[in-house]
This record gives sequence, C-alpha cells and structure tokens, in this order.
Amino acid sequence: MSIDYALLFRVLLPEALLTATALLVIGVDLVWGSGRSRGSRLQMAVGAGLLGVGVAALVIWQDGAQGSVWAGNLRVDLLAVAVRLGVLGLTGLSLLGLTGSRVSDQPAEYVALALLATVGFLQMAVAQNLLLAFLALELASLSLYVLAGYDRSRPESAEAALKYFLQGGVSAALLLFGFSLLYGMTGRIDLTGISMALAAHADGSLSAVAVGMVLAAFGFKAAVAPFHPWAPDVYQGAPPMSAALIASAAKLAGLAFFWRIFWSGLGPLAATAPLTGGAGGGWVPVLAAMCAVSLLLGNLVALAQVSIRRLLAYSAIGHAGALGLGLLSAGEVGPGPLFYYAATYGLATVGAFACLALLDRAGDGDRIEDLAGLRRRSPLLAACLAVFVLSLAGIPPLAGFFGKFVVFAAAFRIDGLSHPAGWVALLAIAMSAVALYYYLILLKQAWIAEDVRVRGPIEVPPAAALGVVLAAGLLIVLGAFPSLLLGRF
Repeated sequence: MSIDYALLFRVLLPEALLTATALLVIGVDLVWGSGRSRGSRLQMAVGAGLLGVGVAALVIWQDGAQGSVWAGNLRVDLLAVAVRLGVLGLTGLSLLGLTGSRVSDQPAEYVALALLATVGFLQMAVAQNLLLAFLALELASLSLYVLAGYDRSRPESAEAALKYFLQGGVSAALLLFGFSLLYGMTGRIDLTGISMALAAHADGSLSAVAVGMVLAAFGFKAAVAPFHPWAPDVYQGAPPMSAALIASAAKLAGLAFFWRIFWSGLGPLAATAPLTGGAGGGWVPVLAAMCAVSLLLGNLVALAQVSIRRLLAYSAIGHAGALGLGLLSAGEVGPGPLFYYAATYGLATVGAFACLALLDRAGDGDRIEDLAGLRRRSPLLAACLAVFVLSLAGIPPLAGFFGKFVVFAAAFRIDGLSHPAGWVALLAIAMSAVALYYYLILLKQAWIAEDVRVRGPIEVPPAAALGVVLAAGLLIVLGAFPSLLLGRF
C-alpha cells in the first residue's frame, strides 16, 4: 500500500495549524500574560486564536485536492471542504463573541480548548474510517465537556458539565459497541468496505443492534429525542459561548459525520435491516420517528419556558428534528440542503448566544423578561437579535427560511407522502407555526416591553459587535442569495 505523504500532509495541515495555535496561545499567555489584566489576556488569546482559524481556513480554501487520501481512510470532497470552512467560521464567531463574555481566570486555556475541539470537528468532516471517526468525535467531545463547566463561579456550569459528560460517555460507549459489531460482521473498518460487505450479506439481528446503537449515539450528539435531556441543562448552565460552540459547530460537524456513517457505510441497511419489523424496515423509519418526536417535544415544551437559554435549547431539539429530516433526504438528493440548513442555523445560534453573553456581562439574568427595554439599552443588539430570532423562526428573506424550505422540499421530492420523510416534513411545517409564537415572545420583550427597572446602556466591545454584526449580515446575504452555498452542491 503506497501512501502519498505530501497529499496527506496537505489534508491535515489545517488540523496541525490549529494544534500549533492552541499550544502557542497557552505559551504566549504563560510568558507574556503574567501581571496583565484578565481582559488583555483574553484579547491576546482571542487574537491568536482568530489568526490560527483564519490561516487554517485560507489553507482549506486554496487547497484544491479532492478524493480519497491515506488508502481511503480520509475523504476530501465538496461536503468536507464546506463543513470544514463552516466549522472554522462558526468557531471564529464564537471567539469574537467571547470578548463580550465575562472574563474567566484562564482565557488562554479556554481558547486552546475551543481550538482543539475544532480540530476534532475538522477530522469528523473527512474521516472515512470508523476508528479515526471515533477518535475525532471524542477529541471534540472531551474538549466540549471541559468548556461546558468552565465557569467555576456558577454551580450550574459544573452541573451542566457533569450531565453532559455522563450522558456523552454512555453515548460514546454505545457508538463504539455499535462500531465493534459492524467490524465483527464485515471485517472492515472503512465505510466503503462496510457498505460493500453489508450489501453482500448482513446478519439481521446483529445489524439491528449495531444500527440501533449508532442511532442512539446520533440522537445524543444532535439532541434528537428521546436522547435530548442533556441539552436544556447544558445550554442553561454552560458559559454562553461554550453553549454556542456546542449548538453550532459541533452540530454541523456531527451531521456531516453521521451523514457519512449512515449513507456511505450503512446505506444498504436503510430499508432492509429489521429494526421496525418485517420487510422494508431499516433505520430510515426509525430515524423519521425520532425526528417527529423531536419536532413535537422541542417546539411544544419551548412554549412553557421562562428562561431564554432553555427556550433556545428546546428550540434546538425541534431544529434537530428538522435537521434529521435533512439527513433522511440527503441519501437521495445529496447533502446540499442539509449543509445549508445546519450552517445557517449555526450562524443564528452563535449570534443569539453572543447577545446573551453581552447581557450576562451587563449583569442581566436569563429570564425572557430581562430582554425588556433592549431596544433602548442597545439598538445594535436589539436589531441583531431580531435577525437571529427571525432566522430561527424561518421568516423570509432570511437564511433560516430557505434552510427550512430546501430541506422540506427535498423530503417531499423523494417519494412524497409515500416516504416517511414526507410525513415528517408536514409535521415540521406545522411546528414551524408553533415555533413562530415563542420566537415572537422574545422580540416582543426586546422591542415593545418597557424596562421597569430602568437599566443603563449595555457596553458592547468592538470585537463582540463585529461578531454579532457579521453573523447577522451573513444571514441576510445568504437569505437573499442562497445559491452562494446551495449552488456549490
């Protein structure tokens, strides 16, 4: 087996750059951060992190290499390039938003962990091998566990990290056990070889158990019901920009990861494995049922929330159902609609959490009523928050509307209502009307309700302002010109 090491180095160069940047951030803080204020240390760490992210994105953008690398263990294709650039963009916006957060005692370590999580995200986008995919997933997950509990001044942060870690550990165990069963059945760990072996012969009972475990792991990583209980506590307890990274970049990379697992590896079991009993079962109707439950539970429970972050968490569970619908249809129509939805959802989520970080920095609480008077205290935040919320609600001409439109249209294009995806799409359209109600409650508080406490203006650091404006601007531009992303596919 001959390996083109020059090509392998080119493919892995972005990961190497981010790893070197993470080490550089910590080293610079140790040498020059001593005696400086926490604010200046944060600016220095974020600046170095953004430089590393920018250089890595430039390398990916300019590198035209595509195809299988390292004997097929890595695959660089259009989806991989798009996801890697999208992940780096969301990470960069998260770092900009960090400048508007309450400064922790270890800003350099925070930025380094965020960069290491991004290394895992980048590898998840190209891994074509079960072992490499699992290692990339765990590198990202372990970093996110620490980031979720990074605010040691709040017990809620430690609780969020513990719940995230425990449920994530169970999910990792299920995924690894499912992978081991697939290896036992096929004798292969590369997705192409697994697909060929399963197409030739698959043990029914073992296939059902293996695919069921992979589905459970997907449910946890994407916060799809009934594997969602960690999401509300983590979104509420974790530092705002940690929650933003979990809800945006991690979700985008995870969807690309599981798209490869399901369609490149488990495609032959989509409609043959006896997961639902009888012929024509497979994992497709099971995933469709999970998506339907997520849409119902996420959007209906969100109506009862008084915490902004818990509302966004249940909203994310509802969006996970719609993203799962995109995953269902991606096997037939390609990953373009799924990527567009996931990327634009990530932009809106990062922007919303950046606004919440600034409110938290100003000493405000997490209740919906705390948004009262935002239009007077910070017109910029109020305007950007309106863009983020309306995009999440799917209001045209913002990018969130076209994300939902292309995913729902792709679901109907498969076989109409004769396919499970068609019925889930109908439910998703109905739940979008429900979601509009609780999203408008946020805007009502921010733009109409009066601030009875008469609080002062909110100070928005220039870097944080740049982050929220950039995220809002991208949602407007991608909504007006969706072909900028969709046309690539």
